[in-house]
Amino acid sequence: MAGITILGLGPGNPSQITREAWEVITSAEEIWLRTRQHPTVAAFPATLRLESFDDLYEVGESFEAVYASIVNKILELGTREQGVIYAVPGDPFIAETTGPEITRRARLKGIELRIINGVSFIEPAFSALGLDPFPQITLVDALELSQRHLPPFPVDKPVLVAQIYSRLVAAEVKATLNSIYPDEHKVTLVHAAGDEAEMLEELSLYEIDRSDHIGLLTILYIPPMEQGTSFEAFQEVVAVLRAPDGCPWDQEQTHQTLRPHLLEEAYETLAALDSKDPKQMAEEFGDLLLQIVLNAQIGSEEGGFSMLDVLKGIYDKIIRRHPHVFGDVEIDGVENVLGNWEKLKADERKSNGESAKGILGGVPLALPALIQAQDYQDRAARVGFDWPTIEGVLEKIVEEIGEIQRAENPADLTDEIGDLFFALVNLARWKDVDAESALRSTNIKFKQRFAHIEQVAQKQNRKVSDLSLDEMEAAWQEAKDFERTTPLN
Repeated sequence: MAGITILGLGPGNPSQITREAWEVITSAEEIWLRTRQHPTVAAFPATLRLESFDDLYEVGESFEAVYASIVNKILELGTREQGVIYAVPGDPFIAETTGPEITRRARLKGIELRIINGVSFIEPAFSALGLDPFPQITLVDALELSQRHLPPFPVDKPVLVAQIYSRLVAAEVKATLNSIYPDEHKVTLVHAAGDEAEMLEELSLYEIDRSDHIGLLTILYIPPMEQGTSFEAFQEVVAVLRAPDGCPWDQEQTHQTLRPHLLEEAYETLAALDSKDPKQMAEEFGDLLLQIVLNAQIGSEEGGFSMLDVLKGIYDKIIRRHPHVFGDVEIDGVENVLGNWEKLKADERKSNGESAKGILGGVPLALPALIQAQDYQDRAARVGFDWPTIEGVLEKIVEEIGEIQRAENPADLTDEIGDLFFALVNLARWKDVDAESALRSTNIKFKQRFAHIEQVAQKQNRKVSDLSLDEMEAAWQEAKDFERTTPLN
């Protein structure tokens, strides 16, 4: 009778084959194996005719191509009068790409289907580790993980990584994990779980690709990092603050009451960036993140938006605006990237009914003036409104200085000084200098140099105002000389 039987062979030890699976094996004349490289195959009856897809792994361009070929072949064999028995390691639906796809397509085609489950690698792995995977564990495929830049799971929960079948795969997995986990994080390689050759190898993360025991039945167990190291854990903390039994202050906050705190934390983050102190930067970015998550929690409670909306919105926007990275668009050079960015944004505004907003309409009015000016100039330049050479920029600065000198009243003077600032910001843009950061850096230098003048006066038991201009200038030069040998804080 035509049809497909998908059979799970268990984790490796023949004694762990289910009774149902063994009855099918011993009564069959032919079985197709995804791979012969499984210990259970050695226990099959000698009269059983075996076919496998091992040769595809050697000639296939990718695992995806191999699995696609296997699926197509099994579906073809399933239409034969005698049908087909297809056996896979473990269970047909646990870490097995072909089982679910064959099932899906067989049902669409109306092909009779029988599933014989098997013991997966999960049960013997946790038995070997002496652990219960509940209440929460992440199961990850090594090949998928190796293609990532960051681990796609919360690191404060335990993780089991399947199919660490070679040192190369282990090295690639390690590279991804090292983006978060430290080299010395203790992990366990589980080899041949459930088999007589079962072995646990406890070692540091940086050592996993040096193991001499890695093989087809190797699994990696990663214990959780300390509590509070995941974004999900932080969201839960913020939700607790807003809960009925949480913090009275946090419970009373609204988007509007948090507005000054968001602005303050943003400026403190900028100050941390100026300090170039990694520890301070990490702390201030955390404070800024709190404001974002707290506002998202309030949005969720009010039903307006949630953190899911925040994350999904920016995720889609980044993908959409980077077709040269995530799509098949070819763009060379930063200028072309920025030009295409503006075109995509214009298309978005048009589709959202915001076409009248204009290229500069998306620049927040609340931005500091220097940042706002540079942003305006950046956006205008992306569509071609710019000086052809920097000489035009320099000439404009000279022109604005002259107009300041000729200003006849306070209103004109204010206007011309503003034009000069704008022209200077344009020079900064042409020189790839962030005007706001440049001025903030100068402010810091001024503050520190003036503090040195105050110290000089204090050591002499004098007020700063008692110092002569020459004495102040001498102290100022001392501060500058000190800066040449000592980095600013």
